[in-house]
Amino acid sequence: MTPDIWVMITGILAASALGLIGSFLVLRQNGMLGDAISHAVLPGLVLAFLITSSRNVVPMVIGAGLFGLLTAYLTELLSQTRRVYSDAAMGIVFTLLFAVGVIMVALFAEQVDLDQECVLYGEIAYTPWNTFVVGGTNLGPRAVWILGSVLLANLGFILLFYKQLKISSFDPQMAVAVGISEKKWHYLLMTMVSLTVVSAFESVGAILVVAMLIIPGATAYLLTSRLHTMLLLSVGIGIICAVGGFMGASYFDASIAGFMAVVGGIVFALVFAGTLIAKRIHQTRYTSERQHIAETISG
Repeated sequence: MTPDIWVMITGILAASALGLIGSFLVLRQNGMLGDAISHAVLPGLVLAFLITSSRNVVPMVIGAGLFGLLTAYLTELLSQTRRVYSDAAMGIVFTLLFAVGVIMVALFAEQVDLDQECVLYGEIAYTPWNTFVVGGTNLGPRAVWILGSVLLANLGFILLFYKQLKISSFDPQMAVAVGISEKKWHYLLMTMVSLTVVSAFESVGAILVVAMLIIPGATAYLLTSRLHTMLLLSVGIGIICAVGGFMGASYFDASIAGFMAVVGGIVFALVFAGTLIAKRIHQTRYTSERQHIAETISG
């Protein structure tokens, strides 16, 4: 395959994996928790490298996953005191952890092959040359294998625990009433979010990660009230963003990840405007029908 095809596949896999798991963040009104986690995992990445002296994906995911859970736990802990609003608690926790990560990068800059720009922006255009080689055989870009595995993991997680995730996302009180631990599924979901976010970091960066974590799910939420349809639509919208963003970036010779995020914003804006117009038309028809009925009765 050509490098362009690999880049597009990487974008599609990242958008699909992030859109699937991000839909539950949208439903739980925890959309910005994904942004918080995407920054707060930086200390985990640095610690994983310092302990293992390698950028192997397994220790990186473990380190980042632990700090992702720590972010969710500390945010909820502060919120439960009722002295700090959840959005403020989130801002406090993720900025603190991200700042600690930045300081660690500065202190261990000579030993750690990580930097803030790498984590924040990524570069999806370079993924075709970072390949996965086994026994001398080139199996293609490493990012495709990693993101493909994460997408399958997310699919398996959702299919196996669909009922628990649905109930705990739509009605936490009902979940508790039927014996489903809302906190347990919250932290399991945060684990999968952390895994997905970290896996997409190296190839696409945090900006596209946050965009694809929220925009596909938020857009799909405007189009349907059914969870399974919302999940399918979020994947489809993610694919549109990836393909459309790549084509736009190629045409304008601009940032691929940035253009994918921009296309996501355009798609959301179009759907949002469409739903507003449809609602206005429905209200107009409803008002017209009521007036007609009233005139018929009075006549």
